[in-house]
Amino acid sequence: MTEAAVETEPRPETRWRSPGTGRRSSRTLRVRTSAVLMTATVLAVLLVPPLVQLDQQAIDLAVKLRPPSWAHPFGTDDVGRDLLLRCVYGLRVSLLVGAAAALTATVIGTAVGATAGALGGWADRGIMRLVDTVSSVPHLLLGIFVVAMFRPGVWPVVISVALTHWLSTARIVRAEVLSLRSRPYIDAAVSGGASRWRVAVRHLLPGVLPQAALAAVLMVPHAMWHESALSFLGLGLPTHTASLGTLIQSARGSLLAGQWWPTLFPGLFIIVPTLAIAGLAGAWRERLNPRRRSELML
Repeated sequence: MTEAAVETEPRPETRWRSPGTGRRSSRTLRVRTSAVLMTATVLAVLLVPPLVQLDQQAIDLAVKLRPPSWAHPFGTDDVGRDLLLRCVYGLRVSLLVGAAAALTATVIGTAVGATAGALGGWADRGIMRLVDTVSSVPHLLLGIFVVAMFRPGVWPVVISVALTHWLSTARIVRAEVLSLRSRPYIDAAVSGGASRWRVAVRHLLPGVLPQAALAAVLMVPHAMWHESALSFLGLGLPTHTASLGTLIQSARGSLLAGQWWPTLFPGLFIIVPTLAIAGLAGAWRERLNPRRRSELML
C-alpha cells in the first residue's frame, strides 16, 4: 500500500467556548445549589416538628450530651434536650426575626431614601447627613443600646435590628430615585403639571420597588446573624427560648470538654440559610442589573 493510498483520519474540529459560557454554568450551579439549600431549610422547619415526636423543652439528664444517633440525629444538649428540634425551633425564631426586621427596615429605608431623592436640595443633603451620622455608629453597639431598653423578647430584637439596618436601603433607594429623575418620562410628567407627590407616588416609587425588595431579601440573613449575636451575648431572646444564638452560647462549655455537636449544628443552621438566600438574591440582582456582577450586601 502506497503512502498516497493511506487515508488520513479527519482531525476533530476544535470547539471554542466563549467566556460567558463558563460564567453562565457557574451561575446556574450556584442558583440550583442555593435553591436546594433553601428547600431543605423550609422542609426542615415545616416537617421536622411533626415527624419527631419529642418535646423540644423536655429535660432528660440521663441522656445529656449524647453524640448523634438514630434516636437523636443531632445529639443532645447539656440537659438532655434533642438538638435537632432545638435547632429547628431556633431557625424558626431566627427566620421570623430576620423577615420582620428586614421588612420593617426596608419600609423605613425606602421612605427615607425616596423622600431625600425626590425633594433634593437642602432636604436631600440634610437627610443623607443624618444617614451618615447613624452609619458611623457600629451596628452591633447601636443594637445593644436599643435592645437593652426593653425586656428580652422577639419584638425588641426586631426593633433593634430594624433601626440599625435601614441605612443601606435608604442609600440604594435614593440613588435609584436620582437616576429615575433624569428619565424623559419624569420630565414629561413635570411639564404636564404633575405635583411632586404625584410624580413620586406614580412614577418614582414603582421604579425603586424592585431594588427595595432585593435589599429586603439580602437583609434577612444579616438580620439573622444580628439576632444570633445579640442572643449569644444574652441581650436578645430569653435563655429558655430556642434561638440559634442561645444554643451556641450554652454550648461553649461543652465545646471545651470535647463535645462538638452542640456547637456545630446550630452554627450550620445559621450558615446554610445565609448561603441559600444570598445565592438566590445574587442571581436576582444580576437579572435586575446584568452589567454588574452580584455583590452580597451582608
